[in-house]
Amino acid sequence: MQKKIRVGLIFGGRSGEHEVSIASALSVYKALDKTRYEVILIGIDKEGRWLLPDPKPILAQADNPMLVKLAKTSEAFGLVPFPNAKQIVPLSPGAADIPSGFDVILPILHGTYGEDGTIQGLLELAQIPYAGSGVLGSSVGMDKDLSRRLLKEAGIKTVPTLALFKHKFESDPAAMEKQVLAEFKFPFFVKPANAGSSVGVHKVKEASQLKAALKDAFDFDLKVLIEKGVAARELECAVLGNEEPKASIVGEIIPRHEFYSYEAKYIDDNGADLAIPAQDVPSAVVKQVQEWSILAFQTLGCRGLSRVDFFLDRETGELYLNEINTMPGFTKISMYPKLWEASGLSYSALLDELIRLAMDGAKKRQALKTSYDVK
Repeated sequence: MQKKIRVGLIFGGRSGEHEVSIASALSVYKALDKTRYEVILIGIDKEGRWLLPDPKPILAQADNPMLVKLAKTSEAFGLVPFPNAKQIVPLSPGAADIPSGFDVILPILHGTYGEDGTIQGLLELAQIPYAGSGVLGSSVGMDKDLSRRLLKEAGIKTVPTLALFKHKFESDPAAMEKQVLAEFKFPFFVKPANAGSSVGVHKVKEASQLKAALKDAFDFDLKVLIEKGVAARELECAVLGNEEPKASIVGEIIPRHEFYSYEAKYIDDNGADLAIPAQDVPSAVVKQVQEWSILAFQTLGCRGLSRVDFFLDRETGELYLNEINTMPGFTKISMYPKLWEASGLSYSALLDELIRLAMDGAKKRQALKTSYDVK
């Protein structure tokens, strides 16, 4: 009998998207083929403690994962960044035996300390294969300001933005408000530069809303973007692969809220409609979305998977790349797995491929020389 692949499924984390990560991980856990994989849940609570939770109480909240709370236990664990250890170890004396020798990690973490290159760096040090982009692709993809600068260099059109910094807001908020109002027409968006799932995002329609929007966005990040409001359709494309990535068919998010907010994405099951494939989009636009998705993926140094989001201006027909998500949502209403399912790849098969890509990519990286012998 073939030995099962031991998969560490990391979720939760110190992020405003903690609950979203739990929701994604629940879906992944249920979809993984238990005849092929031994799946170990590794939860990170909001304080950053690593725990090994019992799957049963977590799965009991599968219908409403936002209610899941990682239990505070006396035992905490940590990953060992030591060559070939590939394990987590107890941080308290007399702790229970824990699994070791992970074959691959699925870091189903969204937002800061998960999707931003931090945990990817830890996994690289521990030499454990993991799904998704590496340190560079994850960190650059997370920063909407830096990623857009690189995308522009690659010839990809992005929405006009202005980057602002918290220390300047705290020293002179009135001056910052004046600058924004001088450069942008209503409505425009205020959003953290390094957050996802629409956390801290506000649509500003009048001057009286700006200060509160800035304050809330700066609660989640030290850098905030002001983004031109575009009356647009929201198109999305999924990318899968390492050296030769492929693009899925193109889908459309049709929000029932004023915009595709956190509530529309994860709380309200009727918050948005997903049109897969997108309807009445010119074939040339579909082709451009797919080509730019792959180009963006390669330009930012991504691997494994990404979801690339676009705006299609309803008035001018112009296409803008909005952002790239290097660890997109995997909930029951998430676009990424649905796009691949519609493209002919089932949820379980998609996870199989992500694990294969993770292990194949790690094998190639670990074969590289790390020393130079002078002759």
